Amino acid sequence: MKSALAEHADGARPELIAAAEQDLPQQAHALARARAFAEPFIAGETLDTGENTLAHADAVASILKAMGGSEAMQAASYLVYACQHLNKPHEVIAKAFGESYATLAVETTKLVRIQQQTREAADGGQQVDDPKAQTEVVRKMLLGFSRDLRVIMLRLASRLQTLRWHAACKTAAPPSVAREALNVFAPLANRLGIWQVKWEMEDLAFRFLEPDTYKRVARLLDEKRAEREEYVEQLRARLERELRAQGIKASVFGRPKHIYSIVKKMRGKSLGFDQVFDIRALRVIVPEIKDCYAALAWVHERFTPVEDEFDDYIARPKPNGYQSLHTVVREASGKAVEIQIRTQAMHEHAEHGVAAHWAYKEAGAKGYAGVTASGEYDAKIAVLRQLLAWERDLAGGAPGLFEDRIYVLTPDAAVVELPQGATPVDFAYSVHTNLGHRCRGARVDGAMVPLNTPLQNGQTVAIVTVKEGGPSRDWLNADLGFLASNRAKAKVRAWFNEQLRHETVARGREAVEKLLQREGRTAVRLEELASQLGFKSADDLFAVVGKDEYSLRHIEALLRPAEAPAPHDEVLLKKARHSERTGKGGVLVVGIDSLMTQLAKCCKPAPPDAIGGFVTRGKGVSIHRRDCSNFRELAARSAERVIEVEWGTAPGESGAVYPVDIAVEAADRQGLLRDISEVFAKEKMNVIGVQTQSVKGSAWMTFTVEVADSARLAKVLHTVADVPGVHWARRR
Repeated sequence: MKSALAEHADGARPELIAAAEQDLPQQAHALARARAFAEPFIAGETLDTGENTLAHADAVASILKAMGGSEAMQAASYLVYACQHLNKPHEVIAKAFGESYATLAVETTKLVRIQQQTREAADGGQQVDDPKAQTEVVRKMLLGFSRDLRVIMLRLASRLQTLRWHAACKTAAPPSVAREALNVFAPLANRLGIWQVKWEMEDLAFRFLEPDTYKRVARLLDEKRAEREEYVEQLRARLERELRAQGIKASVFGRPKHIYSIVKKMRGKSLGFDQVFDIRALRVIVPEIKDCYAALAWVHERFTPVEDEFDDYIARPKPNGYQSLHTVVREASGKAVEIQIRTQAMHEHAEHGVAAHWAYKEAGAKGYAGVTASGEYDAKIAVLRQLLAWERDLAGGAPGLFEDRIYVLTPDAAVVELPQGATPVDFAYSVHTNLGHRCRGARVDGAMVPLNTPLQNGQTVAIVTVKEGGPSRDWLNADLGFLASNRAKAKVRAWFNEQLRHETVARGREAVEKLLQREGRTAVRLEELASQLGFKSADDLFAVVGKDEYSLRHIEALLRPAEAPAPHDEVLLKKARHSERTGKGGVLVVGIDSLMTQLAKCCKPAPPDAIGGFVTRGKGVSIHRRDCSNFRELAARSAERVIEVEWGTAPGESGAVYPVDIAVEAADRQGLLRDISEVFAKEKMNVIGVQTQSVKGSAWMTFTVEVADSARLAKVLHTVADVPGVHWARRR
């Protein structure tokens, strides 16, 4: 029995078949040779679906033949499945059949691999019915192969055969396969004008996705199928005959009904099955617009129009440009029939959508779809445009959604999306930042081009690189046109900013290390030094020093040896006999009486800080905070001179006060010093010293305040940090 596809082979758009095959050379006995070549590899294997691979390839070749494909394209269906069994498929197939066959087989294999990955993601729970997510899948899966329509047609035929096989075996197709067919491949077939593939694929996919609904509608259609088809054919012949008798050159066709389209209409308009008028439907094609209205007048005179079921899409075209007259009438027996009336040009646009529009606009005398044997019109670009228009369909038809983008390919056929006007440098940065930095040349479709050459849709771009290096400053010159992508521009600027920072940090590191050498403190850990000065890292300290935004005097003040403080920085305390606490804010030295003590300037301890003592040479015991890096250094160097100490009085009891340093970093502004000082005044803390430095909008401030109890500092620091413009405040 002849397949439905074969019966409608003229619906497969022969001109697209021709476009697909324009680069596929015809060879003697190519089909038989290809099958013989592939059979040893695939005869005994099965596909993931369970179908025998050779049987599947036979069926795909048959479908391609019904679509109008030549023996050469049918032969390619076998080479695709042999490809994965070859170590060097391109080389082997090119030698046996030619370069074009090899390219087709390898590219189709890549597409199959991407489809498998997409379905695996879908089976793993990814939402595939979301139009945005689906558009992304479509873009990656098919736009990269749009330059070779043969690849897409092979995949359409293969997917149709997979669905047919499941139907014949009465096994359910995997949901991801059925969804991909319904939401991706059927709309693609529609865009390419391969209508019968579209309709059959939709019905089969719907059958697997919603089997109960499919069976119910199929049963309703089958109840009076023979009677309905006989009735429609009689009405079609009668209408065509009588219109021609009225002088109207009309061709009338019965419209085949498909279950999925019926269900869509029922759901879209909330109709019952008996209300879907176009189950009995005719289409009238006439030469001119005036003939449309003449035919309509006669139909309405001959039959009874159904109220509110007439639409004039000729006078008021749909937003996508669709034009036609739609009417529903009842004949003498009361049966409703939908009739569409349009010109041939309107019919081509309705059937082929945007593709037909391009054909009439651009092809001129070159023929439908602009494709001729001479190849005057670039059919590949036309196909790419069809696919982009189809992508807009899936995205909901948002105007201008993809007009500012182009799609180019890597040498591995991966799709890269870029803004209009993008260059090979933009492409390189889009693939990988490091590839952009090292870019020195580019090949576009195999030819070397300048790096500021604007790229076009569908081109393949390969980047020539150096092992090491960075971008050119010329790339940031807008007049030279090297970069169109804001993302690429940002990456180039970031590279130069990082280079400048490296130089600045190196300069700052050198200055700090020289200072440490002069002070004899080369053992100081740089990260700890930076932390004590209020910086997050040593590099942050080096950066401000390298930019002359931070004075080395701050570091010098921190590094002054604790053993030799200035007299006014010392607080002398004595320990009383029998632990009698005497002296203002006294410190008890465990096991020793009347030993002079002094508070270290480097860390300025205050009760109730955990403290330790270090016996100096001739100046008593220097008291440090336990977390002081200088104390840890001294203890590591001379552990025998470390002694246990403790505060002699409870905080606040003796009335003693202690100097404490508070570091503040803030955005500089008028009144900042006053606002911070007011915080200390409200907290009744005496400020005995202030150091400030402001560079390029940032203020670095050190306040020395007197406290009786360091435990109060946490609250004060929190209040200071809340002052407008203050970034942080911490104890030094």
